[in-house]
Amino acid sequence: MTPTIAEVESHAERIEVHTDSGSQVWHAWNRHAGKPLVLLHGGSGSWNHWARNALPLSQTRAVWAVDLPGMGDSTLPPGALDADDLHGPLEQGLQQLFAQTAIDLVGFSFGGLVLGYLAATHAARVKRMVLVGIPGLGLSNQITSMRGFREGMTPAERDAVHRNNLHAIMLADEALITPAMLAMQEHNVQRDRMRRRRIARSDAMLQLMPEWRSEVHGIWGEHDALYQGSLDRIQGLLSACDLRGFHVVPDAGHWVQYEQAERFNQVLLHCLQD
Repeated sequence: MTPTIAEVESHAERIEVHTDSGSQVWHAWNRHAGKPLVLLHGGSGSWNHWARNALPLSQTRAVWAVDLPGMGDSTLPPGALDADDLHGPLEQGLQQLFAQTAIDLVGFSFGGLVLGYLAATHAARVKRMVLVGIPGLGLSNQITSMRGFREGMTPAERDAVHRNNLHAIMLADEALITPAMLAMQEHNVQRDRMRRRRIARSDAMLQLMPEWRSEVHGIWGEHDALYQGSLDRIQGLLSACDLRGFHVVPDAGHWVQYEQAERFNQVLLHCLQD
């Protein structure tokens, strides 16, 4: 049976790191196993975007998942507005945890944007980078069915918006949207202090790609709503970097590591083989 978020968290060590830009909250599983693997979540998310991946991956790796600055339990750096403001604070946190060690990083969606900036500005930090459904490639669809929140909405009305939005952009299979997931989404959205992000709609990653020095792997869901009609173009766009593999996971939407967790974990571990 799939463990609950609380059960996954109960196996983690919660670590708070203090930087010049504020505090960062990390969760670590099997932290002394060596070969650290750092997971960067998507927009309006937190470490729990990896709730179905952290424990399986920690069977062979030390797994670290951060609440990106300005989201989850991490504080918003002064003046930070978007992904290009977060790579510096993230590097400060990585420096405290891993010193000068080059590490494997996985960036999902917005987290992939942050990883793109990190790899361009702190190339020695990144051993390998795995991009999961990232935007910023100049292709992303506008999701017109997304709904917003109004002041004074009841909990049931807010849940209805979350359900709509999760199905519109995150998950191909609406049946996966449970009350527990709605509660998780509400908790994450309430803690998102970076609501006016714009880089995701640009081609910023194409501009940064020539600065990347590590090997790159891509993992996308077959039914990623951001790339309906253009999924076949992504691999070509990533050819400007040292792309070692591009994998499309069947029967999965944008949140591929949740919707098809077992397949995703297998593909990711294959990407990270030494």
